[in-house]
Amino acid sequence: MEINAMVQEINRLKKEKNAVILAHNYQIPEVQDIADIVGDSLKLSEEAAKTDADIIVFCGVHFMAESAKILSPEKKVLLPAIDAGCPMADMVTAEKLSAYKAENPDAQICVYVNSSAEVKAEADICCTSSNALKVVESLESNKILFAPDKNLGSYINSQLKDKQMELWNGFCITHERVREEEIKLVKEKKAGVQVVVHPECNPLVVQHADFVGSTSQILSYIKNSTDKEFIIGTEMGILHTLRKENLYKKFTLLSPALICYNMKKTSLEDVLHVLKTEENEIKVDETIRQKAYKSLKRMLEVTEG
Repeated sequence: MEINAMVQEINRLKKEKNAVILAHNYQIPEVQDIADIVGDSLKLSEEAAKTDADIIVFCGVHFMAESAKILSPEKKVLLPAIDAGCPMADMVTAEKLSAYKAENPDAQICVYVNSSAEVKAEADICCTSSNALKVVESLESNKILFAPDKNLGSYINSQLKDKQMELWNGFCITHERVREEEIKLVKEKKAGVQVVVHPECNPLVVQHADFVGSTSQILSYIKNSTDKEFIIGTEMGILHTLRKENLYKKFTLLSPALICYNMKKTSLEDVLHVLKTEENEIKVDETIRQKAYKSLKRMLEVTEG
């Protein structure tokens, strides 16, 4: 089927079934263009919580679709690419987190949304890269464990005045691929051009950046900047939105390694297929869901407060 025909059929089925399509900024351009809402983890979590659609088609990876199901248990949540996972999310398990809690009963646990429902159920609160600082500052304990992303945790620690978190030994394999030598070379070759990076990058990379932020923060920063050229240090999918929103600005990817193959698994054919068949439904055990819901809900309350 040709692209235009697929788009028409997706739109028809979406209307017929009262479905909404959510897509992360790292998805391929065609999928971003068919989505009703494109955004980072925080925006998509918020939209999942307030949508009145009967079906959520989540173009992202497994933990994102799980989060949508946790927040909207009455909705049918479909993941077009059922094998789209997140290696970082797999670096922490509920069992290991539970063991840590048993040994550190006075600690509060903040988990990145890049984690499974079972891990979220063990946490006191969740966060995204957009709201991590605000979330951590809202915690009363001086003993905090941040999991699973040690790089985001390290960046948040650098911004905290009165507390330091203990960091789980996890990381995003995509952002971790960027080396300090690459950003130093780029800054040397393109002197005067701002380098913006995601805090999931290694601290050795982050320290050389001109701006550090989540995907939504990067988009906002560049849109409001008078500069005409930028080096982008996050997953390449963001370039599609950047170029659409900034027609007269130039963007170069900091490293060719900045591609998440899991985020690239979803195709228009996949979206059409799940809308037709309603396959690949994401389900979460109700006991786990209720516990995980508290962590996500608390995050949204802190963010909105």
